Amino acid sequence: MAVAPTVTDSARPGYGQLLRTPGAWTFLLPGFAARQPFAMLTIGIVLLVEHTTGSYGQAGAVAAVTGVSMALFAPQSGKLADRFGQRAVLLPGVLVHAASVSALTWLALAEAPMWALFAAAVPAGASVPQVGPMVRARWAARLDGSPLMPTAAAFESVTDEFTFVVGPVLATALCTGVHPAAGLIAEAGLTLVGGLLFAAQKRTQPPVVRTAADGATAPRASALSVPGVRVLVVSFLGIGSVFGGMQVSITAFSEQIGNPGINGVLYGVFAAGNMLAGIACGAIAWKSGPLRRVLIGYAGLTLAASTLWAVDSALLLALVGLVVGLCIAPALIGGYTLVDSLVPATARTEAFTWLTGAVALGQALAVTAAGRLTDSGGASAGFTVPLIGTALALVTLVALRSRLAPPRDPDGTADSGRIAARSASGVDHRSPATVD
Repeated sequence: MAVAPTVTDSARPGYGQLLRTPGAWTFLLPGFAARQPFAMLTIGIVLLVEHTTGSYGQAGAVAAVTGVSMALFAPQSGKLADRFGQRAVLLPGVLVHAASVSALTWLALAEAPMWALFAAAVPAGASVPQVGPMVRARWAARLDGSPLMPTAAAFESVTDEFTFVVGPVLATALCTGVHPAAGLIAEAGLTLVGGLLFAAQKRTQPPVVRTAADGATAPRASALSVPGVRVLVVSFLGIGSVFGGMQVSITAFSEQIGNPGINGVLYGVFAAGNMLAGIACGAIAWKSGPLRRVLIGYAGLTLAASTLWAVDSALLLALVGLVVGLCIAPALIGGYTLVDSLVPATARTEAFTWLTGAVALGQALAVTAAGRLTDSGGASAGFTVPLIGTALALVTLVALRSRLAPPRDPDGTADSGRIAARSASGVDHRSPATVD
């Protein structure tokens, strides 16, 4: 495994040092292309199915099936990647995804019945390549024990948010300016090309742990068997509720005030807040641990979301949305940093995909709930979904925070040497690292 750049006590672990990690660019560039489809799939389905059926309800239903399918199957993909290697999972996965999205596109253009669209949406969602978690696992493998790990978590959060800014805009431009199916066709093409290029970077993928006796893959427990991972999965449903609730409610609010064109601007401000906070989180040399940052982040997110239902102007919604976005990144980055301290290296990719899947599931549930609430009570009712989701997540975290404590040695005492060695970054690992 390549050695991460040296970080001295007087140096602040920043993005420049992170990006000088040997081999980083070989998986970052193809990884960015391969993760774009994740942000393009939902909007591409909505625009195409609405064009062929004339119903946003039917389009949203097909998109929701895709989201739920991805949330359910993503952790299994991560578990297989940990067991057999990322390349072994990506190669068949991108082929299945490209084929299923192509089938869904053809069925929609042929005005096939809804059951046929649902049938194609299931494999399309289940086969979404989990490139984001795989990139995080590669960072974790190369930076094990380094104070740069929180910076990597922040960098990935910014990349994810940038993806969700660029992806929908690209898909919308293709669907409206070229052809209604162009968004999904581009999504399938990017998945195929980007996924294959990413899979080709064998040198940087995390190694598969095998027994010394016979070379067989060592048995390993699921990441979900760790109590702290289950707590984080539940809490990440709350983050998904913010994304889903904001998408629907901002759209309803824009139409309610008679200015539907401002929808993209308002959501862009919300996304920009998340990006800015993510950049700041990576530039700060944290003295507090990730658990404390997660708790503070969720408390701030719940407080900010509690004001959404009362907004009555586009300017006020933009300001509140910016604050909500600023609060997401600390909670999201802290959670990804924390989960890396709770699971062994053999379950990293699976653990990251459980969190990603939880966000997708929370988003799908929030879109459905917010849609029904806005139909009956307007945008204000829809904005209660992020509040309820984040409040429940905060209660869960506070009540079960003891399960998120750092791992202990067999004698039941905390490994104070290991914790002290990583106190500057707030990162802990099961495997002790050599400290100079």
